[in-house]
Amino acid sequence: MSVSTSSDSIDLDDYDRKILRALQGSADYSMADLGNLIGLSHTPCWRRLKRLEAEGIIRGKVTLLDPKKVGMHVVVHSAVRLTSHQSEALEEFEAGIQAVPEVLECYASTGDSDYLLKVVVNSIEHYEQLLNEKLRPLPHVASIRSNFALKQVKYTTELPL
Repeated sequence: MSVSTSSDSIDLDDYDRKILRALQGSADYSMADLGNLIGLSHTPCWRRLKRLEAEGIIRGKVTLLDPKKVGMHVVVHSAVRLTSHQSEALEEFEAGIQAVPEVLECYASTGDSDYLLKVVVNSIEHYEQLLNEKLRPLPHVASIRSNFALKQVKYTTELPL
């Protein structure tokens, strides 16, 4: 089945989806193992994988870390409101947020806030310092509302293909 729902989407067939589902679970498969898993021989599987990479569907391969085991115990979701919605203000804020490594995700949003951030730090004190020294001084920030996560109920990096 080939599905495409927007102009940015690329048509994927069943083999493409099988490859993507397998690699989302683990990027450590050898090409032979991946081919066996999805029912293709080595060369056709390799060609499909290279096409998926070239088309930008596969953006990269990473190692996922357990934040708690590396001392990052606090997850904060922050809602940011800006003082201006002019294109230049948005661009300046977006450029500034790129330089804050504790911000893992940043989304332009609708509703009461202009941006939603996912921040990971080692302590509440670390977040307070980050807030005062890096986040509030960002260009055009009017306010930041922070919510501390109590526990992670669900986490996945796998898209539902």
